[in-house]
Amino acid sequence: MHELRIAEDLSSIVVEAARQENLSKVSRINIAFGQLVQIVPEIFEPAFREAIKETVASEAELSVEILPVKLRCRNCGNDYLMQGNLFACSSCNSTYIDIVQGKELFIKSIEGE
Repeated sequence: MHELRIAEDLSSIVVEAARQENLSKVSRINIAFGQLVQIVPEIFEPAFREAIKETVASEAELSVEILPVKLRCRNCGNDYLMQGNLFACSSCNSTYIDIVQGKELFIKSIEGE
């Protein structure tokens, strides 16, 4: 269950960013995860709530966006979204591909006063 560790790390980043920006209250936190990170929002969100409890972000609204896996074929140059668990190129069936998007894990924005 890596959601707990990720929640703790992200909450530390939020609290530090709020401190640096002199925020007395964080009202919204927007987080993005690539699909390959395999975060389960139903597990992550309560873990994150627990991690930010008793901080300036304790009442913040949390928005989680799951980014799809985007691939680029090195053989034919085709850009495409992964379908199911298939990584092969949707144009030429090559498996010589690059992952363009889908492994990210970041805080998109923090809002507060």
